[in-house]
Amino acid sequence: MALTSDVQQKINTWLKGNYDAQTQADIQQLLDSNQEEALNDAFYRDLEFGTGGLRGVMGTGSNRMNRYTLGMATQGLCNYLLDSFPSQEIKVAVAHDSRNNSSEFARIAAGIFSANGITVYLFEALRPTPELSFTIRHLGCQSGVVITASHNPKEYNGYKVYWNDGAQVVAPHDTNIIREVNEIQSVDTVKFKAVESRIHLIGAELDEAYLNEVQKLSINPEAIKRQHDLKIVYTPIHGTGITLVPKVLERFGFTNVSIVEAQATPDGNFPTVVSPNPEEKVAMQMALDQARQLDADLVIATDPDADRVGIAVKNTQGEWVLVNGNQTAALLTFYLLSARKNAGKMTEQDFIVYTIVTSEVLGDIAKAHGVKSYQTLTGFKYIAGLIRDLEGKETYIGGGEESYGFMIGDFVRDKDAVSACAMIAEMAAVAKDNGRTLYEEMVQMYATYGLYREDLISLTKKGQRGAEEIQEMMRDLRAQAPHTIAGSPVVEIRDYHTGIVRDLRTGQETRTGLEASNVLQFLTEDGSKISARPSGTEPKIKFYFSVKQPLDSVDKFEQGYEELGGKIARIIEDMKLK
Repeated sequence: MALTSDVQQKINTWLKGNYDAQTQADIQQLLDSNQEEALNDAFYRDLEFGTGGLRGVMGTGSNRMNRYTLGMATQGLCNYLLDSFPSQEIKVAVAHDSRNNSSEFARIAAGIFSANGITVYLFEALRPTPELSFTIRHLGCQSGVVITASHNPKEYNGYKVYWNDGAQVVAPHDTNIIREVNEIQSVDTVKFKAVESRIHLIGAELDEAYLNEVQKLSINPEAIKRQHDLKIVYTPIHGTGITLVPKVLERFGFTNVSIVEAQATPDGNFPTVVSPNPEEKVAMQMALDQARQLDADLVIATDPDADRVGIAVKNTQGEWVLVNGNQTAALLTFYLLSARKNAGKMTEQDFIVYTIVTSEVLGDIAKAHGVKSYQTLTGFKYIAGLIRDLEGKETYIGGGEESYGFMIGDFVRDKDAVSACAMIAEMAAVAKDNGRTLYEEMVQMYATYGLYREDLISLTKKGQRGAEEIQEMMRDLRAQAPHTIAGSPVVEIRDYHTGIVRDLRTGQETRTGLEASNVLQFLTEDGSKISARPSGTEPKIKFYFSVKQPLDSVDKFEQGYEELGGKIARIIEDMKLK
C-alpha cells in the first residue's frame, strides 16, 4: 500500500517539525522498513477530538495517542476555558488511571494548563474516574480531565473532558472545544513548559470527602451489621478500584472482603487478562475461581478506571453466573426504590434515569413504585445533563446503562463503580438477611415485572475503509428498513439522527425529544427492540437487542431465559448480522 500524498505530507511535517528525536527516529524506522500500511494508519487522519475527548491506540503519529495529540487537545481546551471564564481564576482537576503512560500524560496535561495561567489540582497517584467528577464540584473547578481508556485493551489510552458540573462536556461546550482543538494546527502553539507553582497535588483529603458522601448512600446499615461477614471477592483487574473499593466496603461495615491478589497491583499491561473488561467472563475468571474456593456470596469486579462494575452470583444450583449490565442496573433500581420506600425516604420528586439502549424493565420498576423515569441518549453525560436541568425541582435517585455503569446520588456526575460496589454489597446483605440470594432476588424481580433478556453484538471495522463501511450500514438501514424482524412486524422506527419517531401502523410521526445522535431503533409487534449505534470512540458499530415475555413462575426462569436467547439468535440471523 503506497503512502497517500496527505500522509506523506504529515510525515514530512513530523520529521522536520518541533518533535522529539525518538518520535522522529520511530517514523524514520517505519519508512526505512517500508511499513506503508502502519504509516498510513498512523497518519491518515488526526486523532479525532470527539464530544467526550480523545481515545486511541498509543504510538507515534497524528492518529495516535501521544504527548503531541494530547498536547494539542489540551491547548485547545485551555483556549476555550480562557475565553469562557475571562477575568477570573480558572481551576481544573486532573486524574489518571493505571494504563501505560497515563501518569506521564496527566503530568503533561497539568503542565500545559499551568503554562496557560490555569490553576491545576493534580492527583498525586492513580484514582477512579468518579472521584475526578466529584473533585471538580468539590473544589469549584471549571473543568477537569482524566487520562483513561476505560476497559479498552492495553494498547489504548484516552483523555476525557469534564465541565464545571462534574459531568463530561455536552453541547454547546463539546462542539466549541472541538472547534478550538481543530484550530491548533501546529505543536509549536502548545505551551508545554509547566509552571510548577500553579500545580497542586491532591490525594487523601479528597478521598475522605468522597468516601463520606458514598457512605451516606447506605439505606440498610442494620442489615449489614447482621450480615457483616458476607463473603465478598473483589478484583480491580489491575486498575484504580484498589484505591477506594476496599475502603468503602469497610466503611459500609463489611468485614470479610477477599481481594484477588494477582490482580490487585495496578498494571497497564493487564498481565492476567486479555482485556480488562468486567463484562467478559475471562476477565472475571480469577475472581470466580477464588469465590469457589471460599464458597463466597458475591463477586465484584471493576474496570481500570473504576467507573464500571461487573458482578457474579450463585444460581439455584450453586453455579457461579455473571450478572450482565442490564440486570445489575435493574437490581440496583429495584433495591433503591423498594428500600427507600420501606425506610420512608421516598418523595414525590424522586426520579430514575436509563438510556435508550438499556432494558425497559427499569421503567417498569419505576412505574410500579410510582416514581418518574426518564430516558436519555447513551452516556452518563446525558444523565448528568438531565440532573442539571431538574436540579431544585426533582430528586435524582439513581440511573444506569447497559454497559455496566450505574450512578447513585448526584454528588458524582458520571458512572461510579465505587458507590455501585458498596450498594451491590448492601443489596446482597439485605437479601441474605431475608434468607435469599441475590440471584433469587433477580428472578423474583423478573417474575414481578416480566422477563427481559438483552444482548449486544459489536462489529469492528478498522481503518479508513472500516469507518466508511459503518456509515454505509447505517445508510442502508435507513433507506431499506426491515418490514419484519424474526417473523414479527416492525411497528415503530425511532431515528435519533433526524429526531423522528414513526408509527408504521398509523403513519403518525412524533419527535424523540432528545438531541440528535446516530442511533436507529426498530420496535416490533411482539415487544422486541433492536438498536443500531456506531461507536463515537472506537471503529465499531453496535447492535443492541431486547426481547421479553411474561414469567409465570420463578421455577421457569432458566427455561424462559433460554427461549429469549433463541429469539435473539433468530433476530441476528434474520438481520444478517453474523
